[in-house]
Amino acid sequence: MSTRTLISPAQLARPRGKILYWVTFALVVALFTLVFLGPLYWLVSSGFKDAQEVIRTPPTLVPGSFEPDNYRRAWQVMDLAGLLFNTLYYAFGALAFQLVLDVAAAYSLSRLRPVLGNVVLGMMLATLMIPATVLVVPQYLTVLDVPVFERNLLNTPWAIWLPSVANAFNIFLLKRFFDSVPGELLDAAAMDGASPLRTLRSVVLPLSRPILGVVSIFAIVGVWKDFLWPMLTLPDPGRQTLNVGIYSLSNGVPVNVLIAALTIASLPTLLIFLVFQRNIMSGLTAGGLKG
Repeated sequence: MSTRTLISPAQLARPRGKILYWVTFALVVALFTLVFLGPLYWLVSSGFKDAQEVIRTPPTLVPGSFEPDNYRRAWQVMDLAGLLFNTLYYAFGALAFQLVLDVAAAYSLSRLRPVLGNVVLGMMLATLMIPATVLVVPQYLTVLDVPVFERNLLNTPWAIWLPSVANAFNIFLLKRFFDSVPGELLDAAAMDGASPLRTLRSVVLPLSRPILGVVSIFAIVGVWKDFLWPMLTLPDPGRQTLNVGIYSLSNGVPVNVLIAALTIASLPTLLIFLVFQRNIMSGLTAGGLKG
């Protein structure tokens, strides 16, 4: 049976149908390109304008005064090198903790079948329904005075790393992928004398590269784009992330230099998405391994 489409093959075979189809297709593509790339173009181009041209009404589409020196000033005045190093340190630290602990939790729920495992998974997924802002106060009080240990974690990387570990969405993605791994492979590993930990390391993880890539990207981007939590837990200017540092140093900085700094801050995550977009889609749709 042929695939049903909005336009039948007979209509597409006609000259009028072809013209109408390609005109509609070009308009839709142009509209979506404008919607998604328009703000990005305005951000990059405004970084090349002078201060008067940035605030001009109506705005100019093409910079009338081309000043690439704005990006150099933004890099030096706002200490973007130090802020970028801090953000990378926090992001990859959170990534390491998430990969170790979330993978262990997902594998336990998927293959070790603990008592009340489905109840635990359901309670974890229920936390996704809670708005993140509701958890800010209890998390902050916990970081301010960690129970049992009685430690203040403000101005330390642990204030960023520990809250990011308990990520129910990543655990759910990993568990769904582990559920799709053929049981025959795990049974063969068990017959060869492999322990559950050895099976995870030697059999499951090599098959899980797509979903591990997705979790890694989510972990890095999650720390990179966060603003409220680092602003509360990292008041020391020397330890702040990129977003918080730019906000703290924005007073007295010309608008065009500030926009150039925001452009530089947006580039890493944008490049990550452009390079790994296929991995993101393949990892999210993974789960159909055939034995």
